[in-house]
Amino acid sequence: MDELFYIVAYDIPDDRRRTQVAKILEDFGDRVQFSVFELLLDSPRRLAILRTRLLRAIDLEKDSVRIYSLCAACRPGVEILGLGTTTENPRAYVV
Repeated sequence: MDELFYIVAYDIPDDRRRTQVAKILEDFGDRVQFSVFELLLDSPRRLAILRTRLLRAIDLEKDSVRIYSLCAACRPGVEILGLGTTTENPRAYVV
């Protein structure tokens, strides 16, 4: 199955919850801005797991987490001005 590409952005006023959300997102992708992550997920199940973990961590009345899905054809069209690259999964892993 092709990998699915997501952008996750958040606005969380509480330091503890913000740190917890960042740690969760680090398990799924790469931080590309202070409160923005790019994720390459290999299945819809991984997205469901991410959502569940985020819902446990945030306060629905105070926090905002946005998950944007990008189609495979849209991903090459991501334009970066200045520093940075889009998230890529390595073809090989060194253990």
